[in-house]
Amino acid sequence: MKATYLAEDQQGQPYPARVQGTMRSLRFISAESLVSHPQLAGESLDSVAHNLYPLLFKASYLQEQAEVTRAVLGHWPQEEFRLAALLGPSADHPEDLRDRACRTCLEACVQGLADHVLQGMSGRLWIADFTGVRDVQVQRCPCGRALGRWGRTELLARTCCQLQAEASKIRHTIEVLTDLFVTEGNFEVVVQALQPAGLAPLKLSCTSFRADSLSPGKLLQVLCLARPGELRKLELVHNVRLHAGHVQQLLAQVGFPQLASLTLPTKAFNAPPTCAPTPEGEDRLLTSIALELSHMTQLTELSVAFSTLTGKIQTLLGSLRTPLRVLDLANCALNHEDMCFLADCAHATHLEVLDLSGHNLVHLYPSAFFRLLRHAAHTLRVLTLEECGIADNHVGMMTLGLSPCRQLQEFKFLGNPLSACALKSLFSALCELPELRCIEFPVPKDCYPEGAAYPQDELAMSKFDQQKYAVIAEELRVVLLQADRDDIQVSTPLFGGFDPDIHETSNELGAFLLQAFKTALENFARALKQME
Repeated sequence: MKATYLAEDQQGQPYPARVQGTMRSLRFISAESLVSHPQLAGESLDSVAHNLYPLLFKASYLQEQAEVTRAVLGHWPQEEFRLAALLGPSADHPEDLRDRACRTCLEACVQGLADHVLQGMSGRLWIADFTGVRDVQVQRCPCGRALGRWGRTELLARTCCQLQAEASKIRHTIEVLTDLFVTEGNFEVVVQALQPAGLAPLKLSCTSFRADSLSPGKLLQVLCLARPGELRKLELVHNVRLHAGHVQQLLAQVGFPQLASLTLPTKAFNAPPTCAPTPEGEDRLLTSIALELSHMTQLTELSVAFSTLTGKIQTLLGSLRTPLRVLDLANCALNHEDMCFLADCAHATHLEVLDLSGHNLVHLYPSAFFRLLRHAAHTLRVLTLEECGIADNHVGMMTLGLSPCRQLQEFKFLGNPLSACALKSLFSALCELPELRCIEFPVPKDCYPEGAAYPQDELAMSKFDQQKYAVIAEELRVVLLQADRDDIQVSTPLFGGFDPDIHETSNELGAFLLQAFKTALENFARALKQME
């Protein structure tokens, strides 16, 4: 095969990396020039050296030349295609494009993969890895249209199903790595893609699985097909209605030996309606769940927010084999016993991300809470304490408690009744944390009517004096500037940050909630009729 270089010196040799400088190399500039002429680029692919295909791919993705992107992947000559690595910074082009979930380009990638299979290429490509793309609020690609995790799942699944009809013409299988996001809307096509009737030209494989708006039965079905023994991350969120019986069944029957990260939905530890408590008050389901978790020797991230776990934290976490790095216990109704266990357990000295929102920590459990912070100080990077009843008279204690946390990068404490004066004092202390880069602070209580109740509902939260807030926010920024800490970003996201998964599936989730409300009304009407 003839090999041509995209950039050569006067002797016809490729420019070495040291000549290319720190910005775009001459090779990449040449690649950009070629892909800007799609017809010429397509005709030249057979004469391009194999090691230059990554340059052509990134250049075509950068310029959103979908026709070239599709052709490059259709002719891909290497054994592996790894999207995140190709879009990431390199010596030839230092810009990171992994946050460009560009619909036009990603659709071209999948079409190119299908072309590769259908055209019966050399058979060198065995793995196509579509993981590692970051979903962000604002797309920087020319079209500005994103294809989120749910959309990528559906696109890949539909392409797999379409190619199954052509299986007799295809000589080898390509394994496609992806982050699956399954809801009621794409459940059927994902199941068909994961469970082909015959030969599968594209074989879906995932290390990350997210589910929303699925019944427990459908969740169990699709998880069993998704090679759970290889899963590293499992997120069951929002409208996956599980109780403790479902969780125990899922963990015991499916098994997740490689799981490193587990997120369970609201009320996942509530007892099933038919489960009666034992005379001794033992929670046998929770004990069984804890046993299953203890079999996961890779588990380092656990999120169980909005589950009632009063007095149960030691049972849940005490038998884990590995120390947790990420722990979300927001709104879990923890008591003094739970906080004491957290403060002194083996997990405390390894925690990097901790969310204890919804607990009145400084007022009810100050000793245990600040002991926990002290033990976590050398590793803690992200701390979230939203709606924890932190008031002006607690600022001194908070300042002392946070001072050892020298690795802290993000501190989020929305929904706490703090005045402007108290916030300025707290900001002055936060400036002393060298790694801090992000603060999410509450609307000062000065901006609300006197006597406003905390925690606030969404309606009350949004009714504040915005002009007064703007003045105070500017004063807080001045505190940072005077401390030479303009590297710290501050904000007050009243209704939460951007969630790409919720944004993408909001219509489907809305329909799901309306149906659930309709069903509840029908059940209520039926009950009233029976009482007549």
